[in-house]
Amino acid sequence: MNTKLNKTDYIILGVYYAISIILNLFDFYNDDKNLMQYVIDIPMFQVTSILGVVSFLYWLIPNFLIKEKKMLHFIFLGLVVIILIGIVERLLFFISGDIPWSKFPTAYYLVLYAAFDGSNSIGLPLGILLTKKFYESQSQILTIQKQQKENELKLLRSQIDPHFLFNNLNTLDALIDSNPEKAKEYINRLSLIYRYLIKTKDAEVIELTKEVEFVSNYIFLIKTRFGPDYEFEIEENVALQDKFIPTGALQTLLENVVKHNKSDSKTAIKTTIKINSGWIKVENTKSNLKPKNESFGTGLDNLKSRYQLITDKEIKIEESETHFLVAIPIINLTN
Repeated sequence: MNTKLNKTDYIILGVYYAISIILNLFDFYNDDKNLMQYVIDIPMFQVTSILGVVSFLYWLIPNFLIKEKKMLHFIFLGLVVIILIGIVERLLFFISGDIPWSKFPTAYYLVLYAAFDGSNSIGLPLGILLTKKFYESQSQILTIQKQQKENELKLLRSQIDPHFLFNNLNTLDALIDSNPEKAKEYINRLSLIYRYLIKTKDAEVIELTKEVEFVSNYIFLIKTRFGPDYEFEIEENVALQDKFIPTGALQTLLENVVKHNKSDSKTAIKTTIKINSGWIKVENTKSNLKPKNESFGTGLDNLKSRYQLITDKEIKIEESETHFLVAIPIINLTN
């Protein structure tokens, strides 16, 4: 669940605090409060309440509930925030009301009063926002799941795409006469690719070692078909064991390179796959020539949607006049 405030959240908070100010004005008027209480108490109640809400949404919940999953830490620090907010409000109440400090509560009662005051000022607006965000996240999950099903169908269709098969059969036909030995290797690699696609068609994630092996075979098909027009390099800077990525993610990125870049027969399109700690970066040089509108994969948009269902990390895309880079997160299921 994304706890960051969006436009509608600000509107809800604005309406809530506007109503709160109006109700406080009536309450202060009925209790015959002095001017200092109007000037200090009402604005500071809004400020302390907002600080408490922001502390929960931007610090406590994302760090100790969502990321670290440390419930006890969250409860303890949440109580600390609530009590500190309550203590500040209690101090302001005594200052603005010109109440004798002899009536200030002892430490024990101060904590009790502060817990009550802090919960009162933070609880309602935070509860409203969290309820709203819960239903937003549920709606988003349903939308993404629906899109995921559509993506899976597109991926399955791409795996048996007649254009993909037709192009490979044409390449194979040319190799049989010109290079029979390479034709045998091509058939073997093609069979490994289809065997992999069939085995993993229902898998949400795949081991990185298997995906890299699959991509090596896929690169062989591309280089055999296009010759020196495309160059590929795989840099393994970390161990690949116990690491996962969405099935076919690297294939999608390589398809994207071939789809959007065509060599001028003088300069090859160079692609580097760098496997680092936590991320895989696929960077390619760009060409001014545009190939035919042909695509075998689900595309970057579909890959982004698949990542939304698996991890809270997002795909990163960087583009310049000469290079295009996509970084995808590695998923470590052992953590």
